[in-house]
Amino acid sequence: EVLSVIAQQIMTIQNALKANAERFEFFGKEIRLNRNYGCFITMNPGYAGRTELPDNLKALFRPMAMMVPDYALIAEIMLFSEGFGDSLTLARKQT
Repeated sequence: EVLSVIAQQIMTIQNALKANAERFEFFGKEIRLNRNYGCFITMNPGYAGRTELPDNLKALFRPMAMMVPDYALIAEIMLFSEGFGDSLTLARKQT
């Protein structure tokens, strides 16, 4: 499966990073390690047709939850910090 191959590739890169390697073998080819490497996965498992990540790939990442920001609260704090006395009412009107 494609995701299992990707998991092996990411694990190879992570192992090279942990070993502080300058170069490493990546599936038969020696390449230079870029220390600015970053890999992120975005999943919305609630949607139809989406599959769960395989366990070997899931183990390589830290889970993180995201939520919709409270725009009214953000606007209220920004307005209050600029000196508006009635920031709560103004923030509600803006959002």
